[in-house]
Amino acid sequence: MRHTISVLVENKFGVLARVAGLFCGRGYNIESLTVGPTHDRTISKMTIVTTGDDTVLEQIEKQLNKLVDVLKVTDLTGSQFVGRELMLLKVRTTRADRGEIVQLVDVFKANIVNVQEGSLIIEVTGPSEKIDAFIDLMTPFGIIELGRTGKVALARSSQTTEMLEPPAPFPEPSSAAVADVTEP
Repeated sequence: MRHTISVLVENKFGVLARVAGLFCGRGYNIESLTVGPTHDRTISKMTIVTTGDDTVLEQIEKQLNKLVDVLKVTDLTGSQFVGRELMLLKVRTTRADRGEIVQLVDVFKANIVNVQEGSLIIEVTGPSEKIDAFIDLMTPFGIIELGRTGKVALARSSQTTEMLEPPAPFPEPSSAAVADVTEP
């Protein structure tokens, strides 16, 4: 299962290397990783997309929380969140197909940010699935190169993502409560 994890860290030298090293050292894969300062320049937010079952995710969270520079780890998976990526894509064009490419750019609400004699550079933002679909449509024209940012995500809430508490699990009945129910 794919998991999106938000991690608040101190904005210090070497923090990114320690987080990446943790994943590498434990054999966990990072599908995407974005990091940047928050409105408080002493704190950075990382958005990490990784795969694994719930046991793997629990281990990742525990290991991240052990790192000194990590302030808060929040698993966004299963909650309401907004996730977006940015991609720049350079595609080959000819006079014959440029109009068709421009129409696809419009349909995807993308932007042409550079025009050359035989190519266009297109900026696309949105969910990963939208980016993937646009790549599929541009492939027949000839993709020259592309760059993707990876996912950035925030919880759909008026609170900060890190202030959200995970949903409480159903309480297990105590042995005394079970005994009271089973006795006549």
